[in-house]
Amino acid sequence: MATVELRFSALPEHVRTARLVAAAVARRAGVDEAVLDEVRLAVGEACTRAVGLHQSSGISAPVHVALIEEEKQFSIEVGDESPGSVPGGAASGAAPDGSDAETEEDEMGLAVISGLVDDVEVIAGEHGGLIRMSWPTMPPAVALP
Repeated sequence: MATVELRFSALPEHVRTARLVAAAVARRAGVDEAVLDEVRLAVGEACTRAVGLHQSSGISAPVHVALIEEEKQFSIEVGDESPGSVPGGAASGAAPDGSDAETEEDEMGLAVISGLVDDVEVIAGEHGGLIRMSWPTMPPAVALP
């Protein structure tokens, strides 16, 4: 099992880099070329969500991304350190003024991810959240003589 780990400051400009790295590692892992755009978009949404949660909560810790290559599967985990970072939770990202704009944006991001990825899991806890996304991989092509 090969793993690539990224940690980046919770700044929107770093999301693009995470998307590019995820697509490159997914391609090398054997994810179907037709699915790479979905990988890019899903990682972008998950990282944007994590950056937003960190910024709205005043968290200075980096966002972490793990790209995990397994035998027949490629997984990406995007983690944040925002407590209860799932919509509907006590600290789900509601704006300080009481509006639900950030909560709605968070729910929309999770809906987009769910639409792009068949195998997705969202976990939240008191020390942060994790979005785990998985795609099947194809066996390496055998070169013919």
